[in-house]
Order: sequence, then structure tokens, then C-alpha cells
Amino acid sequence: MNDIRIWRGISTVVVAAACVAATPWSASAQMTLDVADYAVAPITGSFQGRGNASALARLNFFRPEPGPNGRVFVNDLNGPLYILDPATRTLTKYLDLNGRDGAPGLFERFSYAIDLGNGFITFQFDPDYRTNGKFYTLHVEEPTVAGSPVPKHAHLPALKTAGYAPTEAVRVPGASERDVVLVEWTDTNPADTTFEGTAREVLRMQINTHLHPPADLIFNPTARRGDADWRVLYIASGDGGSGEQADPERRHNPQRLDTLVGKILRIVPDPAEHVRTSTLSANGRYRIPTDNPFMKIRGARGEVWALGLRNPHRLTWDVDPTAPAKAHLLVASIGLSGWESVYVVEKGANYGYSEREGTTRLLSNNEDGDLPADDRIPVRISDTLTRGTIVPTYPVLEYDHAHGNAIGGGFVYRGHRLPALQGKFVFCDLLTGRLWYADYAEMLAADDGVAATVAAMHEISIRWRAPGASPDAPTQVSPTMRPAIAAGYEARRRAVGDVDGGRVPGRADIRLGVDASGELYVLSKTDGMIRVVTNAEAASVE
Repeated sequence: MNDIRIWRGISTVVVAAACVAATPWSASAQMTLDVADYAVAPITGSFQGRGNASALARLNFFRPEPGPNGRVFVNDLNGPLYILDPATRTLTKYLDLNGRDGAPGLFERFSYAIDLGNGFITFQFDPDYRTNGKFYTLHVEEPTVAGSPVPKHAHLPALKTAGYAPTEAVRVPGASERDVVLVEWTDTNPADTTFEGTAREVLRMQINTHLHPPADLIFNPTARRGDADWRVLYIASGDGGSGEQADPERRHNPQRLDTLVGKILRIVPDPAEHVRTSTLSANGRYRIPTDNPFMKIRGARGEVWALGLRNPHRLTWDVDPTAPAKAHLLVASIGLSGWESVYVVEKGANYGYSEREGTTRLLSNNEDGDLPADDRIPVRISDTLTRGTIVPTYPVLEYDHAHGNAIGGGFVYRGHRLPALQGKFVFCDLLTGRLWYADYAEMLAADDGVAATVAAMHEISIRWRAPGASPDAPTQVSPTMRPAIAAGYEARRRAVGDVDGGRVPGRADIRLGVDASGELYVLSKTDGMIRVVTNAEAASVE
């Protein structure tokens, strides 16, 4: 089998190569996915809205609940956390974090109206959720807004707030605009459809601007009780918009080990866990594992597991079904000037930002340049202290802004409904609604320390029917999710009688999710729809 390596305009043909060089584009779609409407989210935006308010429901994460119930939880950045019942395909509000300006939710300083990533960012279940009822949320607050940082619970009397206390925010170099808050929730009756129990603030951290807050939470699915990674939480912490700033006080924040932004963090959220192999945090609310890579470096934050990321938007673990103890953590990071990237997360790795972007050098004017022949960057402890140099860790997958604008993360498909996708990493671009796949084995092979090698990407087309159409109605095929989303938006607008309503937003605004069986779903903020992938058909080879 032949493929083509392309590196800064120089092309050569290689035989039986596992990986290809930067920007390996296929000429046409090599897979078609059938998608079908699955569930409709309540409208939290507006047909006449602008910016964030133009999205009908800012759906962000889709996570199956641990245990036998078969339920799925879905969050809306505007505040709600829903339970999705697969039997009825209906969503029931379980929690609402939005208590801003008299809204009936919990947090009065909740920030969601400005910029795309703000609001109720994400949630994650504790690995022992079935026993302890614990889960975790991340949300954004404006600390200067009037109101209490303690959740109000007039509309949720089953929440007991007597023991809730805010923590001092971990400071970030330079001025800050927002706080991001990690909360632990303990539901005393996880089988119910509304929350009842207690909440505890675990960590509060500053970010410089309203951009790129911490974006994802994940636990190692292979860890078992007694393992070093059992109930240890990984946090994808965005750079807060610091790495693109002109002033060096903020620009180097993703590289500085004395700050938490632009990093992958690793903590033990329960202070009663791993007591002998960790140290208590400064706020006393979580523990820091002693095997974290920078624990012994004076001036460094011990929470840091890896660094040098702009907007690590999604984390995903893949577990090899032939070797269940073997797993890899992947992070999809949204770029600045020209490159969207996927990296294999390794202990102590430095992914280069804000001095590198993907497989290019990031110049001081935020434009891309060629990598130096001896590619090394300083190890920055603070704004003045460095400790040698390091070779950056390069992406295993990347694409440029001629083909998309913001990577939305993805999953290695391990389900059963779509055999053509088995062992493929399926991923998307948020704004354009494009999807691709890559061979996962090629991605792991590309993690070789050589900037020029990344896995090949293959185009996916979308086959869909108009909203409300019968199963035997004609299908449409499109290169992106955008036409299906536009049709869904217009159908919802007509359904509420908004004949003279607003325009369809230009963004597709999609995310991907998987259920407990590993089957694939597509979420769209624009029309507030959840769609299920029902079939995957590889292109015929002539």
C-alpha cells in the first residue's frame, strides 16, 4: 500500500508507511455515517439571540451513568444537567447551576453569556459512583459579580449546603477575569431523577480572560481499588487565553510550572484517599500524588502532570480490548494560528505551547514558523527561573485551518453497531461540523518523537433524513453535519410558530459522545439536538 508524505510542500512516495507527515488529506470521503435524530434538548437559548444565546441548547458532554440503570447524563453550558432516559429519549433536569440574575439555579456568580466555553463546562462520575454517589462538575464564575459563592438552594431543597465553603482561588500570573470551580457532589439517592445530598468545593482557580477555561475531567477506567490511579482525577486545564497575549507575564503561563493553566493536572479529589502516597493541597480539599512528575521541583505546582497546551478541549481514555490493563490517554487541543492537534498524554510531557503549535514554531506575533533543526524549549519554573531545556512532544494527529477551525475531540470506536469503524479514532471539528477518522494504530506509531510523522486522516460524509421524515423517505448526503443541523434548527423554529424568527447560526457547533456500549452520538448546540450514528459504510475500493 502506498501513501504520500507531505512536509512543508515537499512530497515523496513511500511504501507501506504506518504514518504520514503533517496535513495528510484524503481526496474524497472514505466513510459515510448514517445519523438519525435521537433526542431533543429543552431550549435555553433563543431564535432571536446572538452569540451564545443563538444556540438553542449549548449541549457539551454526553456521559453514561455508571451502573445498571442505562441512563445518560447531558449538560448544557447555560446551566442544566439532564438525565436522558434511553427508553423514552426524554431529558429530565437533574441539576441547574445557573443562578445568575435571579435565575432558579444554584450559583449567583455563574458566568455563561460571554465566550463559547463559559458556563457549566463539564461533569464526571467518580469511579466508585455506584457505591458513594459522587460526581464532579466544573463551572465558571465572575468573582466581581454580587452574590454568594455558596450555592442557593431555594429551588433545590434536597441540596444540603450547611457544610459548603468556598476556597481561596489559586492565583494566575497577570490580571484575572474569571474563576473556575471544581465541585464534588454526593447524591444520597443516585437512582432518583433529581439531586439530593451535599456539595463540596474542591478547587477554585483563576484564569486570565474569559477564554479557555479548564475543559474536561476524566478518571482512568482501568484503575482498580488499591491501584495508584484509583479515584485519581485528570483535569484538562486551558490556558485562560494567556498564551496568545503580547506581554510575557501572561504569554508564558502555559509553560510555567508555577501555575495551573495550560496543563493536564492530576489530583486526588477525595482527601481520605491515597493518604500515604500523596500530600494534602494548600486548601486542604484534595491531595496531590507524590508520583506526579514535578512534585520535587522547587517552585513548581505539584498538581501538574503535563504542560504546554492552549485549549485542551477533550480528554479520552482508550482501553485495548485485547489487553484490558493497557490504556492510553488522548487530548484534543484547540489551536491558535493554524493547527488543531491530538496528543498522547504522557507523564511530564511538554507539548510546546505557547512556543510551539502542533508541528510548527509559534512566533511572538502569533504566526507559525518552521521548527529549528535542534528543537528545544526552556523548562520554565516561573517568569524568571528556568531549569535546562526539553524537546517538545509532538502531536500524533493534526489538521490546519484550511480544513477546520476548532477540534472537538473524538473517541476510538469500540462499539458493535459500526464494524467499519472498529479500531478507528473518530473526531470532529466544532465549527464546521466536519468529521474524520484515523487508524488508531497509526496514531500510536506516530508518538515517536519525530515532528514530521502524524497519522493519516480520512474524510467522513454524513447521510441523513429531513426531521420528521419516515424511515423510507429519501436520504441526503453532505460533507459536514451543517445541513442536517440547519434543517433541525428550522424544524424547531417552525414547531414553536416562529415563522419570522432569526437566522440559522453559521456554526455547526457539534460534539461527540459515546454510550456505555461504546456507540457513537453527535450533539449540536445550534439546534439543541442529539443524533445517533446508526450505520458506517466504507467507500468501495475499485
